[in-house]
Amino acid sequence: MSSSETIVCKPTPWFLLRALVMVLMFGVFAVLFYRDGSTGYRKKNEIFYLNKTFQIANGKFSEMNASGTLTATEWEKFAATQSVAFPDDRSVLPASISLPLPWPAILHDYDRMKPLQWNILWREYTKESGLDAAPPEEPYLAQRIREQWIVFGICTLLALIAAFFLIRTVKRSISADKTGITTQTGKQIPYKNLKTLDLRKWETKGLAFIDYEDGAGKGKIRIDGLTYGGFKKENDEPAERLMRQIRSCFSGEIIEYTTVISGNSSDGETNPG
Repeated sequence: MSSSETIVCKPTPWFLLRALVMVLMFGVFAVLFYRDGSTGYRKKNEIFYLNKTFQIANGKFSEMNASGTLTATEWEKFAATQSVAFPDDRSVLPASISLPLPWPAILHDYDRMKPLQWNILWREYTKESGLDAAPPEEPYLAQRIREQWIVFGICTLLALIAAFFLIRTVKRSISADKTGITTQTGKQIPYKNLKTLDLRKWETKGLAFIDYEDGAGKGKIRIDGLTYGGFKKENDEPAERLMRQIRSCFSGEIIEYTTVISGNSSDGETNPG
């Protein structure tokens, strides 16, 4: 490879796909937690207390008709005065509920209540009302609902952070030519300003670090071969070509691991460039 060749490493599909998956994952979680915090848990609470009302009505009917003398008029009059026993904390209930909420009309029907099969009436009621027939085992308290909002905020923040890095990275690249390196931030650094090339993580993680010094002071370049260029052989290993270009023009110190033939460990070794 000629040292005059310019190698440009753009973001790899691997990184972009991973970042996109993170954006979608946290975004989906945020939507789910938002739904539970805003309406989901409140709607489940409504179902829970409505279900309890059917059980209470069943018990009241059995109690009032213990002697078998309860009339339809007496039951309907009693049922008309009853309301669903919702908790005092309105924050755990759907905002659309108008309190007090009378017992559902199906519970006023003497003939339908008489068999004392409240579970059958419950299934009929939920089917007609479009409600979930399976209530939660216990109601969701205000703290649980607040937790959904907290996790929603965290997931939203993580989705925004992932989206930020995705958008920022997709516009970047790292390149090297015969004069120097252009970093992902667009800064151009001549080879003469490069002091140390650390390759100890290049073979295992695709990471290299270059210390440099210019008029503005000292700095460090981070080259991430998995994010920029990649190592796919079908693409001629862009990241490796970039590193070969840098090494062919580099005159500072190179730090890399060398395998000890007689042992199983690796030692750091500093080689003059």
